[in-house]
Amino acid sequence: MSTRVHLRHLRYFVALAEELHFGRAARRLRIAQPALSQQIRALEEAIGCVLVERRPQVALTDAGRVFLEEARQTLARMERGIEATQRMARGESGALSVGFAASAVLTRFSEIIRHYREGFPAVALDLRELSPAAEVESIRTGAVDVAFVREIGDSPDLVYSTLFHEPLAVLLPPGHPLAAADVVDLRALAGEAFVHFPREIAPSLYDQVLLTCRDAGFLPRVVQQAREWLTELSLVQAGLGVALVPRSFERIRWGEISVRPLRDQSRQATIALCHRREGLSGAAAAFAQLARDVASDEATISI
Repeated sequence: MSTRVHLRHLRYFVALAEELHFGRAARRLRIAQPALSQQIRALEEAIGCVLVERRPQVALTDAGRVFLEEARQTLARMERGIEATQRMARGESGALSVGFAASAVLTRFSEIIRHYREGFPAVALDLRELSPAAEVESIRTGAVDVAFVREIGDSPDLVYSTLFHEPLAVLLPPGHPLAAADVVDLRALAGEAFVHFPREIAPSLYDQVLLTCRDAGFLPRVVQQAREWLTELSLVQAGLGVALVPRSFERIRWGEISVRPLRDQSRQATIALCHRREGLSGAAAAFAQLARDVASDEATISI
């Protein structure tokens, strides 16, 4: 087929072949009849054979009937290609990789994922649990498209959308006198041993814990560090000390540990969605918008 044949020639020819009348076909195409006749003639010249008999009435030649089937298939493939492209642009197809820190699953993370799977079932979704330190690097390298993070940075190449704020709570070991309290005044923990995590694990949350204690008039006496949340829970269960954690930890039932809210809730932990500023796929953009929509109806985590 000559490069002079365009998609409009195929559309015009198919309309004429189905109407077998230049006037009706022109009205269907919303063009003038002489213009349609001129385009069909140009098509025949381009491919080098007669497709349509004009007299005594409009009829397809044998070549025209063969070309009609090919034209229909070409137009159908083009429509499918356009639809597939539009679905991809809208984020309704393709693949999406979502990173998350382990503690994020205690928030409304699962609700967001469930809504996304219901709304975008054709997208291949890959969920990856990552350490807080690995999340940002994974976004920058393209290993994940978006990630739920507790650390909000200040990088020009990344976008952070705050989803949730949640107050801190205290983990109390079995038999602790404060376990019976509805809320705990942090000053009552001034003499306690603390289990805490190293700052490099989650610098912002680490600083929030220390500032919360400083506001209460003391610095925590850390006797044991834990790099994983489950390790921290286990150490509290073993009686090594108390721990300050995001309040969503109330959803965990771990041994005989008690989780009690703090009376002062002025300092809060944060969950944000992070993604690259440039080159965001349609699927990632749709996910980010859905996450913001789900989060917008409840700015503070409630248990």
